[in-house]
Amino acid sequence: MIILIIILFIIILLLVGIRVSLVYDKKGRELKGCLKILIFKKIKVYSRKFPSKDSDKEEDEEEEDHKKRDIKKLLDLAKPCFEDFKIYLKSALNVISIKKLENHLIFGMTSYADTGKYIGMIWGVLSVINPMHEKLRLSAEPSFTGSVLDCEGVNDIEIYPLKLLVPTIRLLLKKNVRLFIRGVLDER
Repeated sequence: MIILIIILFIIILLLVGIRVSLVYDKKGRELKGCLKILIFKKIKVYSRKFPSKDSDKEEDEEEEDHKKRDIKKLLDLAKPCFEDFKIYLKSALNVISIKKLENHLIFGMTSYADTGKYIGMIWGVLSVINPMHEKLRLSAEPSFTGSVLDCEGVNDIEIYPLKLLVPTIRLLLKKNVRLFIRGVLDER
């Protein structure tokens, strides 16, 4: 009976959804932020503030374990899976609900002309992306004081994992996708 109650609780949890909240602020080389994962939109199950003291140790370990990967082999395995991944991505986007997506970029280069040219391109892209969703607020501003790439943001999204279960199973049943996953795992 207890197992049945636990299974029912997990199904309800997956049906109600998971909220992921990311708040960050990057100024120069310093990055501060917090990642939270909430269930039932209120109960915190995971929280991570960065930078953490463990991150320096993890970076050293990653540099030691770095292997040379065969990108051409992985691309050859990924080509037949492109349509399957495209269909999966469309279904995954239907599972994600954006509650708040506010990001601000401060961009600058050493040359005023280059700064103006690239910030114009960024504004052009943002003018196309921002009207796609009412909760989407992406902005950028130029900085003419030298080379600068700073950003800050507040992001809240909800994910409904139970709705993603069927498309994930369909994706994993494709032989080409399984070959691609096996190839990626072999290259690690």
